[in-house]
Amino acid sequence: MTTASAARGPLAGVRVVELAALGPAPFCAMLLADMGAEVLRIVPPHAVPAAFPVAELDDPIWRGRSRLVLDLKQPAARAQLLEILQHAEILIEGFRPGVMERLGLAPQDCLGVNRRLVFGRMTGWGQDGPLAQAPGHDPNYLALTGALHAIGYPGQPPCQPLNLVADFGGGALYLAVGVLAALLHARSTGAGQVVDAAMVDGATSLMSMAYTLFNHGHWRDERGANLLDGGAPYGRTYETADGKYVVVCALEPRFYAALIDALGLAGESLPAQLDRAGWPVLHERFAAIFRTRTRDDWEARLKDTQACVTPVLSLKEAPAHPHNRARGVFVGEPPMPAAAPRFSATPTAHAPRTERAAAELLAAWGLPAPAVAAMTHPGASP
Repeated sequence: MTTASAARGPLAGVRVVELAALGPAPFCAMLLADMGAEVLRIVPPHAVPAAFPVAELDDPIWRGRSRLVLDLKQPAARAQLLEILQHAEILIEGFRPGVMERLGLAPQDCLGVNRRLVFGRMTGWGQDGPLAQAPGHDPNYLALTGALHAIGYPGQPPCQPLNLVADFGGGALYLAVGVLAALLHARSTGAGQVVDAAMVDGATSLMSMAYTLFNHGHWRDERGANLLDGGAPYGRTYETADGKYVVVCALEPRFYAALIDALGLAGESLPAQLDRAGWPVLHERFAAIFRTRTRDDWEARLKDTQACVTPVLSLKEAPAHPHNRARGVFVGEPPMPAAAPRFSATPTAHAPRTERAAAELLAAWGLPAPAVAAMTHPGASP
């Protein structure tokens, strides 16, 4: 590997075509770009403005793309896309099922021009099933998995965990893993394939441990009654004297013992850690003690213990925390999450806000000069 390719990350040289979409599909493309992939984003000439309040140029999710305008409703543009796909390795699309087929860009059409192509499809409900054509967003998909029902406190409605679980966890990350696995297969066998990544599938997969515990009688099918959902007094958040919060997650016996010691409860007669009947007593005792000091005071007092107590930071506070600053968890100004994960031999970083011009990228991919000119000349788009 050359120094230049190492500087681009472990996916240096991987060629990705992304059809413009919203949410998890572009987030997946951002991850691939941060790891060094060359991403060509195909956008329509007159895109409908999204409801997202941040302009595309100011939204880091779009970083690392070369941009090409093609009206895929036109036969000439579809032919141009198929010509581009002859030189690509991965295609990512996030349309509803059937849209690519109606455009004449079905998997068989795209793999027909490049049998090694990985055809990545991102949907909420999947390519088939009764809900395949239904609209939806992260909590809609999450609701069908059992996860949304399980998140929250007793007597309260389920709590939506932002759009982290279905959109980005069950969607973008599973799509990224899927297309990279299929790319390895294509490079070793010469055969591409379709990757059907559905958010409902991925979010359900993320629930594997919870379903294992439930199926073996170790998880109650109710909110706030279990080990990892805030039900256990040693695995939940507590308010501090200044109205802020700390989170406790002292699950293992030795960490629980450290927590008891840190709270000054060592030697007292307390219910056993795993005695569910005694959990309300432990919760009341812990809550009263945590309310005696501020959040930052608790952090300072417990930082060298193994009590597994961490301050709950706001979005404004998190980038300034000493650990996050030391590791470079956030970068830039205003601060944004840094590229992840990290690689020892092929360092990654945020892909440039804007990549090479589409004409330059397509030429580097080996498309003939007349074809590149036809695709990228300002007068070429309808």
